[in-house]
Amino acid sequence: MDAIKASTESTSHTETLNGTHEFKISGYSLIKGMGVGKYVASETFTLGGYSWAIYFYPDGKSPEDNSVYVSLFIALASEGADVRALFELTLVDQSGNERHKVHSHFGRTLESGPYTLKYRGSMWGYKRFFKRSLLESSDYLKDNCLLVRCCVGLVKSRTEGPRSYNIPVPVSEFGRQFGKVLESGRGADVTFHVYGETFPAHKLVLAARSPVFRAQIFGPLKNRDTECIDIEDMEAPIFKVLPFNSLLVYV
Repeated sequence: MDAIKASTESTSHTETLNGTHEFKISGYSLIKGMGVGKYVASETFTLGGYSWAIYFYPDGKSPEDNSVYVSLFIALASEGADVRALFELTLVDQSGNERHKVHSHFGRTLESGPYTLKYRGSMWGYKRFFKRSLLESSDYLKDNCLLVRCCVGLVKSRTEGPRSYNIPVPVSEFGRQFGKVLESGRGADVTFHVYGETFPAHKLVLAARSPVFRAQIFGPLKNRDTECIDIEDMEAPIFKVLPFNSLLVYV
């Protein structure tokens, strides 16, 4: 006999939930000189159940750069641990020429994978995002305003396997309902005679439940008169309570 082989399978799906936030920085000239490590921040925005914020450092984030560069970061602004995501920071070209300054993590996932933010306040970005002198003479600065666009791709994983359904099965009323039919005598086409008492029954049910009755009613042992079956070696009270009588109540 061949062995029975059981086979199951499941699939892991990992994808990113993407969202974008634009942060307009108005009055750029007024935030110059606020100091290294000082920043202006966007309002927090929500993606994937977490809050995020964009931080712009007009004089840079690191003292060793001597305010030569502006710094730009995206930070986790809510409680969380080991939040994995992809990021893209864009300084928008406001001339309409679409020559944006883009630093993207999305195209480098095979090299380094998603970035993991360990706790609230963890950041991803660039200390040397752009030279300040070039920024101030570029089309990124218009009407003393900058426009920053940030895209977050939150990594989500789920596993799918065979689906199972828990469907409650109601208690069967079959026996009780057909027992009532037996008691009423409706549809009966055969009668048991037991010491002066009669018990109505149904041929099809008897034949289905008992090979003896099947032969007696429909088979080679069939009597001419199958409308009445005499039980001569059993008293009526015993007939009522013996398991034999269960043939009549369809259980």
